[in-house]
Amino acid sequence: MRRKINPLAISYKGLALSLAISSLFGFSSIDPAIGEPELLRTLTVTGQGIKRIPNSLAQVRTGVEVTGKTPAEVQQEVAKRTSAVANLLRSKNVKQLQTTGVRLNPNYERSSEPSSQRVLTGYTATNTVSFDISVEKVSTLLDEIVKAGASRVDGISFTATPKAISTAKKEALRKASIDAREKADVVLNTLNLSSEEIVNIEVDGASIRSPNYSALEYSRETNATASEDIISGNQTVTASVTLQISY
Repeated sequence: MRRKINPLAISYKGLALSLAISSLFGFSSIDPAIGEPELLRTLTVTGQGIKRIPNSLAQVRTGVEVTGKTPAEVQQEVAKRTSAVANLLRSKNVKQLQTTGVRLNPNYERSSEPSSQRVLTGYTATNTVSFDISVEKVSTLLDEIVKAGASRVDGISFTATPKAISTAKKEALRKASIDAREKADVVLNTLNLSSEEIVNIEVDGASIRSPNYSALEYSRETNATASEDIISGNQTVTASVTLQISY
């Protein structure tokens, strides 16, 4: 007996199959623009901030140098002078007092013989002492440490106190933030646009310009004075802040 096929059932099955295929491959009559995220319009600006503060701290490097005939002689004299200098500095309540330790070097000179061989003439021992002190006290102290036994002043670097630097970093960042916002406002107002919100912030950590260095030479032989007018200058702290603002 032949089975009778219902045309309506075939039509429904065909429609279901068509919908399944469309769903599988993403075919749709919906407008492709629907569902796409709207592009965010943003303006990116970078602001700069600078804060200058006076250098109130002097970082001093001074040395004890002795020349003699034997290693024992020069080492003993260097130790004696270094001890006197260190004791003086401790009495002045300096900060970060350090010594490098005695270094011993042989001294030679050319012989008058035709072979021109070098002849040992003695030894030189050195020891370096470093410390921190306020700028207004450094000139007077340099004279005192030379009288106590230091034979040279290798150099002075100037910087601000850690507390002052920390405060200056915050101020530089504040100025950089204001500068970035003002730049954005100028651009958007000029173009008749309105800012909506800050969508991203990038902060470049505040940087500090290296301290100034002043080399001071002192000679015990010429009795030159170690104290002279010292200009410490300023410390410059800079920072930058980058803002991304939607409009």
